[in-house]
Amino acid sequence: MDLTNGAAPLVCTVLPTYNERDNIDLLVRGILDHATTPHIVLVVDDNSPDGTADVVRALAAELNTPEQQRVMLYVRTGQKGLTTAIQTGIDLAIHTLGADIVTWMDCDLSMPPADVPRLTAAIIEDGADMAVGARWIPGGADVAHGLVARTLSRVINGLAVAMLGSQVHDYTSGFIAGRTPLLRGLRLQGDYGEYCIDLLGRTVRAGLRVQEVPYVCVPRTAGESKTGANLWDYLVKGRKYVATIWRLRRNHQLR
Repeated sequence: MDLTNGAAPLVCTVLPTYNERDNIDLLVRGILDHATTPHIVLVVDDNSPDGTADVVRALAAELNTPEQQRVMLYVRTGQKGLTTAIQTGIDLAIHTLGADIVTWMDCDLSMPPADVPRLTAAIIEDGADMAVGARWIPGGADVAHGLVARTLSRVINGLAVAMLGSQVHDYTSGFIAGRTPLLRGLRLQGDYGEYCIDLLGRTVRAGLRVQEVPYVCVPRTAGESKTGANLWDYLVKGRKYVATIWRLRRNHQLR
């Protein structure tokens, strides 16, 4: 769809969930309450034992009408993992729902749902191919994580900026919006957060326009964090992030 022709684009926000029963109601309602264009929230749940899917079903029964589907649920029973859940949602958003823009975010309310329209505005109004919620630019911040996590994130992102380019300053964001044609051609790769480095790195290398939008990452209000349980967990994930940065840099040099 040509986003400059005056028609309101359809936005689909993909929410990959696992045990987010206590957060998902507020998050879905917040996204829809702040939506400025036609909007569908697609929850891709990895068969959460806490009943996350039941909450989403109740929301769909309340908010959907025969004329307008606002909440949709897809439960995966044979596969788990953040990256594949997001990719499943992207595929459904594009090929089944016909979305013009796809966004996604964490489901713990650390990424404010009120900021989703700011990402889509960067695409609709400013002409970006992809928009990224960024903590490490003026106006952004991370008040959700401790000193160790923030320091490691800054180190990894500093390395990514140095090796992949300064068009992006928060390569590990995970708060993304992209045009459908772009997302058709870029499959997500990686086990966890390194998928975001890979996606943004390849987008930048392709000469496409990525626009960062500052946001403040806030503490989750309920449930258990999946980002890092301890220093060792952060270091294990950090090794994958660094390896992804190095691979992207090396592939670019070889080309």
